[in-house]
Amino acid sequence: MNHENKELAIEVKGLVKIFGEKRAVDGVDLSINKGMVYGFLGPNGAGKTTTIRMLATLLRPDEGEVRIFGHDLFTEADVIKQRISLTGQYASIDEDLTGFENLVMVSRLVGYTRQEAKVRARDLLHAFDLDDASAKQVKNYSGGMRRRIDIAASIVGTPDLLFLDEPTTGLDPRSRNQVWDIIRALANVGTTVLLTTQYLEEADRLADRIAVINHGKVIAEGTSNDLKASIGNNTLSVQLEKEDNLAQAVAILEQTLQVSVHKQDETTVTAQVNDTSRVVGALGEIYSQNIEISDFSLSKPSLDEVFLTLTGETAEQESGVKEGQA
Repeated sequence: MNHENKELAIEVKGLVKIFGEKRAVDGVDLSINKGMVYGFLGPNGAGKTTTIRMLATLLRPDEGEVRIFGHDLFTEADVIKQRISLTGQYASIDEDLTGFENLVMVSRLVGYTRQEAKVRARDLLHAFDLDDASAKQVKNYSGGMRRRIDIAASIVGTPDLLFLDEPTTGLDPRSRNQVWDIIRALANVGTTVLLTTQYLEEADRLADRIAVINHGKVIAEGTSNDLKASIGNNTLSVQLEKEDNLAQAVAILEQTLQVSVHKQDETTVTAQVNDTSRVVGALGEIYSQNIEISDFSLSKPSLDEVFLTLTGETAEQESGVKEGQA
């Protein structure tokens, strides 16, 4: 491991955590640059939360090397704790207190004076669009408001590294978009964000790079486009006006594209295309034979398809092991 790399927020080599006979995390390697939003994806029970808890100093690894901003996790945990935060780590979020009172209390806990704490609380309530709810008890907040106050509490001390463990699970689309805006804003001011999520769209929109973990191992890593390209080709779909032309269209496409073409219904065919430059010529050849096309599309694999191909599960599918135990 390169101990001198000052551009990395997180360096992990051979990370292992064992519960009984189960290797919940089994040799994870990660390199995450400063200021990056890094997506950490995997089925339930794959090892995401256990990995996060180890990196956040809440759970001691059984094996491996970990450095956070160059500091060794085993020998400099106290230094690391001063630079990181984890959503949900503050037991001091009291539902019987108001949003303002909670943020003042957390601010005092991290070292602000009483006056500074009030200023910090007001600033965060404004930044998270919670001004109107500042005097309400947190137990009366909506799910989206509660999630925002949780994240606000997590960044009271302006962490260099923020762990967000499924921050939008269960939220409606509007609230989810609000949390996404917050995450983007944090990254824009230089905070490194490690994000676990079950929502593939969330990772696709937010993450600069993504790691897919399954059975405790990282099985793929790269940008969203890298992962999509890794599982196969683009998909061409062609829909004809008349079913009588289907056989002829299939023959033309197979000859010009040099790939297998599959019938989807009486008027629609699809093909996996690697060389997209051939597509225009193939469609032109169909038109030249007076075969009418009602619609066509050329699309990359979705991140959902990547996830399904790599793990054999959908992102929301239960794997039978609780994540808190893996």
